[in-house]
Formats: sequence, structure tokens, C-alpha cells
Amino acid sequence: MTADCAVPPDPAPVPAPTHDSRVTERRNPRTVDIDLASPLAIVDLLNAEDQGVADAVATQREPIAAAIALIEAAFRSGRRLLYVGAGTSGRLGVLDASECPPTFGTDPAMVVGIIAGGDHALRNPIEGAEDDPEAGAAVMDAHTVQAGDVVCGIAASGTTPFVRGALTRARALGARTLLIACTEPPEAMRAVADICMLPVVGPEALTGSTRLKAGTATKLVCNMLTTGAMIRVGKSYGNLMVDLRATNVKLQDRAERIVMEVTELSRDAARGLLARADGRVKPAIVMHALNVDAETAWRRLEEGHGVVRRVVPTAPPPVVE
Repeated sequence: MTADCAVPPDPAPVPAPTHDSRVTERRNPRTVDIDLASPLAIVDLLNAEDQGVADAVATQREPIAAAIALIEAAFRSGRRLLYVGAGTSGRLGVLDASECPPTFGTDPAMVVGIIAGGDHALRNPIEGAEDDPEAGAAVMDAHTVQAGDVVCGIAASGTTPFVRGALTRARALGARTLLIACTEPPEAMRAVADICMLPVVGPEALTGSTRLKAGTATKLVCNMLTTGAMIRVGKSYGNLMVDLRATNVKLQDRAERIVMEVTELSRDAARGLLARADGRVKPAIVMHALNVDAETAWRRLEEGHGVVRRVVPTAPPPVVE
């Protein structure tokens, strides 16, 4: 057989494409030499990447505002906000939920954080838990999700099956659903979210390490959701946190200082007023402003839907620089 008639060798196998459509999984061209960087250079590289996070969140101002309105409606009807996620995303939801009672004086059941794998996964990674959509659905049933609740899925990559399963089941149960992701989610995920908040921060300094920029963006969005909704239901007077519970020395001091600033009372007088208000700042302010007892102050607050400004129309005193 001549060379012209020789059977050509099998072609070399074509390598599978490495490109991932998820922005969170792409390589960052600005940090390809980070493994050779000095400590100071690493700090500069990470800080440079973080600079754009707030801008990415700002692009989502309208869906975030719409989500705040949904959460406010849930709170006003006695329903809940439930965060659900896996890994870093789940931990951030649990963190935000756990900070609401000391900050806003809320019942721990008002904002709930759920992480794939359960509370054990907060300190011990159970990475495979994120791949189970049935488990996500089951946890919605376990938390008795129903109409009026708002369930916010957190999935930096936009694809987490556990989160998709939870949102799918939550919707079937009549809840409103939100999604926080840092890349464009697939249609299957978009289809189960009433509102998508997508702060796309770009590839991470370490490829796929969404505890970095994506985690920071997620924390900012969660901060906005709960802080915005709590403000809307009357947890602040101006920018003062007036619905805190003085459960430790620091918070007791803060409560007294707020009452002193608003009423211009002495420390001792503010402490006495708080004692008559069962340690609660909001009724203490109303009691002083309207010269009423605690029961009347609570009734007036209820009539004003919990908003101090609707009961005490004057603004807090100006900030003294």
C-alpha cells in the first residue's frame, strides 16, 4: 500500500471546553500572577477588585427596592422573610437573619436563615448538600412556608440546585420568591423567582472563590433588604435605632443615649423613663413627647403603624458635629 492510500490516524481528541458561562467561575485576567505576589501586592490586588462591588450592587437598586416592598408587606401582615442558600451564600443569609433581633428588637422567627446541610454546615462544610433540590423543597415544608412569606434564595453562581428546589416549593406554597445571584441565572432559576437581584461583580481574584467579591455583594444586598424593610415598618426614628432591646450593657447604654438625645433629659431621667417603658426606646420617646403613660404610647404607636414620625411629627434633633 502506497503512502497515498494509507489510512490516516485517528484525529487527536478535542479537549472539552473550559469556558464556563457563569461569571463567578471565570478566571480573572488581572490576578493571574497573584501566586507570586508579595503580601502588600496581594492586599492591593484584592482591594482593587473590591472597588467595583458597591457599583455592581447599585445597578440593582430597582429590584432591591421592589424586594424591600415585598418584605415590608410580609412583616406588616405578620409573615416572615426566609433566606435559603448553601455554603458561603447560606452562611451570609444566616448571619443577616441572626443580626435582626439585637439590631431591631425582632422575634427570631421574623427573619430566618436556612443553610443546606443544617446548622452543622455553618462551621463544617457539607458541600454536597447544595446539589439536592429535593432537600431544598423539604426544608420549605419543614419551616411551614405559606402565602404571605417571602423566601430569598442566595446563590452566587445562580445555579445551586438546593436553592432552586427551595424556591420552586416556596412558590407552590404561595410564598413570594427572591433571588440574589452574582451572575446571570439560567432560565429555570429565573422562572421561580419573582424578583432577581443580580450584582455581577466579575470573576473572583481566586477563580470560583465566591466568598470574596460575590460574598461582599451578597452581604450588601442582604443589609439593604432587612434594613430597608425594618425602617419601613418603623424600626427607626430618623436614623436612630429605636426598636432595639437593651439586652446587654452596650445596648442599655445606647438606649439611654438615644432617649437622652431625643428628649434632652439627663442620664438618670432617661433611665427612669425607660424603666417606665419596660426598657423600650420607642414608647419612651412617645411617652415623653405626648406626656402619656406606656399603655397609651403603645396604642398611639399601633395607630401609627409602628412609625414614630406618625405619632411624634417632629424630627429628631439635628446631628451635632
